Amino acid sequence: MIVKGQKVNSRYEIIKTIGEGGMANVYLARDTILDRNVAIKVLRGDLATDEKFVRRFQREALSASSLSHPNIVEIYDVGEDDGDYYIVMEYVEGKNLKQLLKKREKLTTAEVVDIMLQITSAMGAAHDSLIIHRDLKPQNILIKDDGEIKITDFGIAMALNATQLTQTNSAMGSVHYFPPEQANGKGSTLKSDVYSLGIMMYELLTGVLPFRGDNAVEIALKHLKEPIPSIRTELPEIPASIENIIIRATAKNPKNRYANANEMHDDLVTALNKERINEPLITLKYDEGLDDEPVVADKENADDAIVSQITDEPKKSNKKLIVLASVFGGLIVITLFALLILPMITKVPEVTIPDVSNLTVDEATEKLEKMKLSVNPKVEEEPSDKIEKGKIISTNPKIGKNVKEGTEITLTVSKGVEKIKIEDYKGQNYIKVQTELELQGLKVTIEKQDTDTKVSDADAQNIIGQSVKEGEELEKGGLITLYIPSNKKYYPDMVGETWTLGEARTWAIENNVKLSVSYRETNDHDPNVIIKQSKTTSDEIKANDTLEIMVAKEKKVTTNNNSNNSNTNNNNNNNNNNNTTNNNTNKDSNDTESKSE
Repeated sequence: MIVKGQKVNSRYEIIKTIGEGGMANVYLARDTILDRNVAIKVLRGDLATDEKFVRRFQREALSASSLSHPNIVEIYDVGEDDGDYYIVMEYVEGKNLKQLLKKREKLTTAEVVDIMLQITSAMGAAHDSLIIHRDLKPQNILIKDDGEIKITDFGIAMALNATQLTQTNSAMGSVHYFPPEQANGKGSTLKSDVYSLGIMMYELLTGVLPFRGDNAVEIALKHLKEPIPSIRTELPEIPASIENIIIRATAKNPKNRYANANEMHDDLVTALNKERINEPLITLKYDEGLDDEPVVADKENADDAIVSQITDEPKKSNKKLIVLASVFGGLIVITLFALLILPMITKVPEVTIPDVSNLTVDEATEKLEKMKLSVNPKVEEEPSDKIEKGKIISTNPKIGKNVKEGTEITLTVSKGVEKIKIEDYKGQNYIKVQTELELQGLKVTIEKQDTDTKVSDADAQNIIGQSVKEGEELEKGGLITLYIPSNKKYYPDMVGETWTLGEARTWAIENNVKLSVSYRETNDHDPNVIIKQSKTTSDEIKANDTLEIMVAKEKKVTTNNNSNNSNTNNNNNNNNNNNTTNNNTNKDSNDTESKSE
């Protein structure tokens, strides 16, 4: 037994237990060599004493350790210490999707699409490496506080085979997501993971599993025989594109499914686009009876499910045939009794659920009880812009359906017109916000608004304002305007040593601006430095504008001729005095030289 303070493999010091399951216990530990927290999964129970499982577990865990993807928990080490078989992996703070569902009941469409995009991206990488998870379920999907997804349990999942149905602690948790071929013992392919992803997506959206039962066999049979319930029964306003993805992913016949997680990911990328919201429902191409094509991706599992062959020895063959005949004969008798005689003995009268819509809870209860139906005391509530608050919208099972007397009916009551609480959307991408708000039933308009500062291309789609303040509520169908920057361009500040003349010329060409360059002799600035420009940083750039800049030019130095004699100097004194005024007048004209480009 692993206890706090114990060191696994003389390296991983146990801090505390963070999870217990039918296959393994999970501990938070400190890697004393690399000085980091890790999670250690230690096999328990019969699995740790099953040599065949342990060998496969170690082989598959090492194979999974080669996967590198931000949405897959990284496996650091696999080993054995004093009979304890363990996996050391990345420690992820957060909860799993099953825990999140228990807290939230169900998630929004936008949240589910974001989660499924991360999961299918990760599984796409696994499928590219021909690695099948085989046990995808919310319990094996971790979600961090920032919304990042991490898939775990690749090693254990790949080591499990068809005998998992006999593992009492894990069967029920996994069989809910089993594809028909896996439940039927035919083994797994990449498409098997796709089926599990579709079931999980249904559960995240609705908060309930599509197939439920009292035991693993009953649930597995439903996966084999029953079509998946329409998600629009639970969520009437779900986009048709989302329903199509679930229908295709959970098809009974693998030929009708996505070939791999990458195909499903590509479909999810555009699922919330406007043009797909009301797309036609897909029609599956192949018959939904189980596909008979051979499955070779998981031969070891398939071999476990095959009934042992009858040997060539006549005596043994005869004995086995007699036993088989006896068994089948007994099954036929039991089946006939169950199908023909038992129903006649235990038959309960059926009634049709009456129309109780628009009635109060008390009125509906009275009407249903008169039909000898039971009413669930816990009612469900939904917003409605058609049914008055406090009155019945629908029932489960549906109005008009034939059910047996005594069936429990759950009432759905109107909460009135749905109101959507507005958040602060500033800084968020307007396309994402617009999609989310429209899915909630609001009308959204987008307007461009001038800004005082230049906006980068990266921020051009970010919201800078909104017509409805944070915290206010809008009824379904209400209007909100989101403002994004008009993305005007303004002149840069070229003055100083930051810009060269060559850079200024290149910028002018790129922005369709004419450049006029003049030069000024000065000793106050280094040569070729831009010392003045005609436009400021608050001036908007317009096509065919002219920008004037002045560039520093080194001032010429003049020298006096000292060879003149004093007489000449004296003779020139008067001339110099007379010309002083003219020289001063002409001085400024020599300071500046202009050139236009």
